Amino acid sequence: MSHTANPDAERRIDNIEFNVADIARSKRFYAEVFGWRFTDYGPAYTEFNDGRLKGGFAADAPVRAPGGALVIVYCADLADAEHRVVAAGGEVLQPAFAFPGGRRFHFRDLDGYELAVWSDVG
Repeated sequence: MSHTANPDAERRIDNIEFNVADIARSKRFYAEVFGWRFTDYGPAYTEFNDGRLKGGFAADAPVRAPGGALVIVYCADLADAEHRVVAAGGEVLQPAFAFPGGRRFHFRDLDGYELAVWSDVG
């Protein structure tokens, strides 16, 4: 994910990630259907750009089609966001970890949906 510090992005959906079985196949499909552009970050991840929103195709985890895409929210202060998730009753599923472009954590909301929060700051 690439991002520039932007206060308008704070606490908004910033990225959607699909776990896919075959990145090349998914790239072909979305390029043909919607004209999306792609940036590869190794064999297991590619970023897509639909002209407004960026997202990714990941091939390093099981396909979660019934659960849908992973919605990712941007927050400059990752620790504060994690604290707010827990204080509101959410459950951290995966503590903050580094990835190319920043850090993120995954959480479960009160209805059981998994989301992630990411930051490109420290």
